[in-house]
Amino acid sequence: MNQSSEAGLSAPAQRLSAEAPLEGRPMGERSTGELVKLVAEQVSVLVRDEMKLAQLEMTRKGKEAGTGIGMLGGGGVIALYGVACLIACAILAIAHAVPAWLAALIVGAALLLLAAIVAAAGRRHMKRATPPMPREAVESIRTDVDAVKESVSRESANRERARR
Repeated sequence: MNQSSEAGLSAPAQRLSAEAPLEGRPMGERSTGELVKLVAEQVSVLVRDEMKLAQLEMTRKGKEAGTGIGMLGGGGVIALYGVACLIACAILAIAHAVPAWLAALIVGAALLLLAAIVAAAGRRHMKRATPPMPREAVESIRTDVDAVKESVSRESANRERARR
């Protein structure tokens, strides 16, 4: 696993594979028990680091979703004010045939435009937060698993060649 940067490992996996061999011996001179112990330790650290990564990613997505929901709610409140102004406009237009209704119409239209802008921004934030799955952590774990499989098969092939 010394070629970790070439194999595209995540940062935790690169750190683990870059550690010096136990007792200063190369990987090929270790017993199976030592290798199993080393793998178990490294997998434990790797899983912990990947869980931290997933937690951070989910926290970030949760904050994005919260911002989006707040903006959508704000857009809804602004739209409510726009509808109230349009209703006031209709009342003024019927009750008085004066230019005051035109002012109410302009204000109502402006509020609805503002509501559309805020709702669109909230929708954009919601799209960034979905799906609520830590994609980066999942991809990192897949990369690590593929690298471990490749390393194990390479090590098995090397041991098989050494036996012959």
